[in-house]
Amino acid sequence: MKRLAISLFLVLIVTLSLIPGCSVRTTLTIYHAGSLTIPFDEVTKEFNKLYPDIKVETGAAGSATAIRKVTELGKKAGIIASADYILIPEMMFPEYADWYITFAYNRMVIAYTNKSRFGDEINEDNWYEILQRHGVNYGRSDPDRDPCGYRTLMVWQLAEDHYSMPGLYNKLYGGGGEIIRGMEVELIALLESGDLDYAFNYLSVAKQHRLNFVELPAEIDLSSQEFRDYYSKAKVEIASKKPGETITKTGKPIVYGITIPKNAPHPELAVAWIDFLLSSDGMAIMEANGQPPIIPAVTNDKSKLPDELRKYGTESN
Repeated sequence: MKRLAISLFLVLIVTLSLIPGCSVRTTLTIYHAGSLTIPFDEVTKEFNKLYPDIKVETGAAGSATAIRKVTELGKKAGIIASADYILIPEMMFPEYADWYITFAYNRMVIAYTNKSRFGDEINEDNWYEILQRHGVNYGRSDPDRDPCGYRTLMVWQLAEDHYSMPGLYNKLYGGGGEIIRGMEVELIALLESGDLDYAFNYLSVAKQHRLNFVELPAEIDLSSQEFRDYYSKAKVEIASKKPGETITKTGKPIVYGITIPKNAPHPELAVAWIDFLLSSDGMAIMEANGQPPIIPAVTNDKSKLPDELRKYGTESN
């Protein structure tokens, strides 16, 4: 019945739009991680070829900030997409959502440009030394607002162990060249203007903006299931929704997640958009933008997924 209702609703929109003098433009709002901006714009462009009368409005922010728009500011969104899937159950269950489905991986890199100091020298073996040189500045995003921020701190913790460099984390954290912004994509403009030499960011963002980047060892770049246990050595405290309290984030492979809030306007539109995202066409777009798709996708509870999306998901163990 749910599938039939969704189909009938979408057919109704298309049919009404064909009636002379009748303009139907239903809006789907998506709040998403900043690193999803380019691929989600491309997904929406292809989605609108199928449903031209659905207006999709997107809002990029750090994943925690995107979720708080719904849970704390009372805004209505059709879709929430987080760069860290676990933020969905942590911040939205059970009042605002009761399911998520994962859809893409990523990895941490150090992005830079041809203007960056010592850019012709930096590599995976000396980056931590170059960042500490006089006059070099490096950026990260705010861990309280953006998963890339706390993942950067995890990379530093793991690097201290991996390179056998005691005290490295404390030297980088709050170092003289450190610059912090709200989300990872805000660092790109500073790199391109030459005001920032290096930025800890996702591989996908570096590729999408045609930046140079240092590939980090798999042991510290949070990309590999093989090193899942090793990543768990890294722990970062971030602000909780309750003043004065914190949440402990533990290192794990980077996995993106998506859900539909319980109070979403026109959830059938959200289902249709996610259905396209998880289709072979949508996943090809993610792959082309440097974010390998998760196939099959993983969900916390397949029985709670909308009927149209159950074909994509397998339950986590």
